[in-house]
Amino acid sequence: MSEPLLPTRFVRNKTHLHALLVENQAWFCVHELGRLMGKYLDERQLRKLDADQRQMMCVETYGEPGEHLMVSESGVYALLIYHYCPEYRQLREWVTHQVVPALRDARPTRSVERPILSVLSWPKMSLSTLHWQDEPWIRLRDMPCLLAEDPFNRQESWWRKASRMLRSY
Repeated sequence: MSEPLLPTRFVRNKTHLHALLVENQAWFCVHELGRLMGKYLDERQLRKLDADQRQMMCVETYGEPGEHLMVSESGVYALLIYHYCPEYRQLREWVTHQVVPALRDARPTRSVERPILSVLSWPKMSLSTLHWQDEPWIRLRDMPCLLAEDPFNRQESWWRKASRMLRSY
């Protein structure tokens, strides 16, 4: 048996949910997720998920290491859709807005920083951004759109001329 992974325990309505990050991907204990949903989730019910959304992991829960069936974050959302119930909206919001951010914030800092993707959103557009080495990076192909919408750019740049010409075609 491999070294057990140490999950973080979350509590919702007096029910525990063990979750952990593996390679920056959130994974959740299926048995406990089923209890939160009020369903018995077993391997048969998880066949609806893709192979990359479920796996057995050696996880230490309540001080005891053991093999547990785990489901990825996308697998959680898929299960909530497959077994739809209006009450699951609060469960999805809890996982999305509290559990996953807490897992990501609690991860240990590494000596080698990895790039992080994010999206900047404005009313008329959104822009994918890569944060790396304390610098935001955007794709070169997004520059014409960004400059075309810049209200402070009083002079007309060649980017703006080119984007206007491309729009006219």
